Amino acid sequence: MRVGVLTGGGDCPGLNAVIRAVVRKAEKVHGDQVLGFRDGWKGVLEASTMPLDVAAMRGTLPRGGTVLGTSRTNPYKVDGGVERCLQTLYELGVDALIAIGGEDTLGVANKLFGEGVHVVGVPKTIDNDLSATDVTFGFDTAVQIATDAIDRLHTTAESHDRVMVCEVMGRHAGHIALHAGIAGGAAFILVPEEPFDIEEVCERLKARHAAGRYASIVVVAEGASPKEGTLALQDKGVDAFGHVRLGGIGNTLAEEIEARTGFETRVTILGHVQRGGTPTAYDRILSTRFGIAAIDAVHDGAFGHMVALRGTDVVRVPLSEAVGELKTIDRELYHHVAEVFFG
Repeated sequence: MRVGVLTGGGDCPGLNAVIRAVVRKAEKVHGDQVLGFRDGWKGVLEASTMPLDVAAMRGTLPRGGTVLGTSRTNPYKVDGGVERCLQTLYELGVDALIAIGGEDTLGVANKLFGEGVHVVGVPKTIDNDLSATDVTFGFDTAVQIATDAIDRLHTTAESHDRVMVCEVMGRHAGHIALHAGIAGGAAFILVPEEPFDIEEVCERLKARHAAGRYASIVVVAEGASPKEGTLALQDKGVDAFGHVRLGGIGNTLAEEIEARTGFETRVTILGHVQRGGTPTAYDRILSTRFGIAAIDAVHDGAFGHMVALRGTDVVRVPLSEAVGELKTIDRELYHHVAEVFFG
């Protein structure tokens, strides 16, 4: 078989480990030829490819990013985009396509499956917000990076008697903020699922410092929002998939906290630091398992499905189920564990 592979959306630790596993089993076990599409769906639109074989993937297991490159290109937003994708796959003789990505990349994959494309999905998002899988690779790495940063912020906050605001990724779901905040001993964790009252946050910070706690870490997901009418945020437009461009809630929050409490407040926006660098051991293993499962699904003809982690097992679920709705935080973990340590 001739199998195509692409990585779409934001880069994420573990992508290369998935590609490596696909290539290894495809070539060594099935005798397949693997073709990589550059820069996500853009590569399919433009027929931009690169050959993938075992030799090419050597040394990539601990490497962050993606050797294929990535983009947020949406063929359904390009005139004639779907037809061009179908033509590319036909002309290149691609028998099956493995799409590695999040809700947007897999949403396109699901639509193309409806057009007759033999596609299998692999879930990828450091936000861990994809339905139908317990965990996505890259999440563990992002949480560890954020936790390490929070640990370091504690010492400088204590040295200067400051409030430190740490902004992490999380557009619609606050999994990274919640897990890293708990692990890092944050005084507050603000997530998209729970609109916050800035006045309540400030009052509890004042009470905390009055009790002799002279440093506070506030972890905020980039998609966190205040309760209606309590704090204005700047509109930054939308991307090709219609998502509001985020980033900067940490700055607004820090300004408000300092103005309302009088406590010197600083902000650290981790941003793309969470995406970069080497994946953790857990993410390397999960990525490898997903890659093996994806090429197995191709040879079983399980098209229109995504590989997923359920408990300790890697299973197959329909792509439509995977992109049907976002997976939000565990409310019990937030209210019955994290909140115990707020303030």
